[in-house]
Amino acid sequence: MNVPFFRPELDETEIAEVVATLRSGWLTTGPRTRAFEEEFARAVGGRHAVALNSCTAALHLATVALDLRPADAVLVPTMTFAATAEVVRYAGAIPILVDCEPDTLNLDFGDAERKLEDLAAGRLPPAVSEAKRPAGMIPVHVGGRMLDVAGLRSFAERHGLWLIEDAAHSFPASWRPGPGAEWLRCGEDTADVSCFSFYANKTITTGEGGMAVTGSEELAERIRSLSLHGLSNDAWGRYTAKGAWDYRIIAPGYKYNLTDIASALGLRQLARAEEMRIARESVATDFAEALADVEEIELPPPAEDRVHSWHLFQIRLHLNRLKIDRDRFLEELRARGIGFSVHWRPLHLHPYWQSFGWRPEHLPVASEVWRRTVSLPIFPAMTGEEREAVVAAVREVCRRFRRRG
Repeated sequence: MNVPFFRPELDETEIAEVVATLRSGWLTTGPRTRAFEEEFARAVGGRHAVALNSCTAALHLATVALDLRPADAVLVPTMTFAATAEVVRYAGAIPILVDCEPDTLNLDFGDAERKLEDLAAGRLPPAVSEAKRPAGMIPVHVGGRMLDVAGLRSFAERHGLWLIEDAAHSFPASWRPGPGAEWLRCGEDTADVSCFSFYANKTITTGEGGMAVTGSEELAERIRSLSLHGLSNDAWGRYTAKGAWDYRIIAPGYKYNLTDIASALGLRQLARAEEMRIARESVATDFAEALADVEEIELPPPAEDRVHSWHLFQIRLHLNRLKIDRDRFLEELRARGIGFSVHWRPLHLHPYWQSFGWRPEHLPVASEVWRRTVSLPIFPAMTGEEREAVVAAVREVCRRFRRRG
């Protein structure tokens, strides 16, 4: 049977909410968007939330609100999607690429420390060494497994860095420092700004969309204004009965607001977020149990003291035990009707970032591990038959191409 990499989880309540929005006559940013912001802030324990048309927009506006300047240095994991680093370049600032942990693929604090030392000593590639001052960092919770939040905060404070959290994968997710300690939700004051994604394949979706969550009223107000051309009043404020017709442009802004049509979908998805997370966790548990004895692969590490969102289920191949490489492994999955993805080709292996002088030896763990990484299908409505098909395909490919002796 064919199993897609992802299938959106939508039901009739979401369709009805979107239809009701279309019939309401208010299509762009309005009452449903405000309701979505309020409900999402409550869901993550945040104080202020601003709905935007993508997580990329949230990341970008967070850097603007935190006054990122040309030639500032920002620590960014190399193991991430393009958006995390490209928003730094929008300001003419310079990402300092950081290696990943080999098991979680999350940012390696030890390498981050070394990169700052190398920057100060002028040991980074010349184009990167043009950075004037370390300003901030943008870590990613890869796949929905949160980083050590206490370690993250401590690192940022020690080096005087602001902290923007790329939380595109990590709703709903939580972390705690140890057994019996209090749980901290992703977005619950875990960064200066936490940026979430509602893209079509994310844990909840608005089709396209994002959210910036912050504990600072000042940052929230600046992000909100910048999301609508730098206007002093947003569109809802101007066009409601109590709104003022006049407005002032207080900064050069952008067009990043989320529509009520998208927010209507988000509100209903949000109501089912934990239900869908539990369903993904069930898939992850089934995979982990069914593949535990396959010696040719490495499974995701245990997530003690984490509530994992399970946006991704990533395995790593032991290539020394296989007669094929990762790319051939993917071809074999495709031949068996199984969807897949790879998260990700590290940034330093893309032509643009190589033009800054980054080479594989600067980030050795990511350079090696990405060639072994495969993301298997995982989505809430995955049937038992589909789960079995994924497991059977992985086992069969490993058996057929097992290296003997």
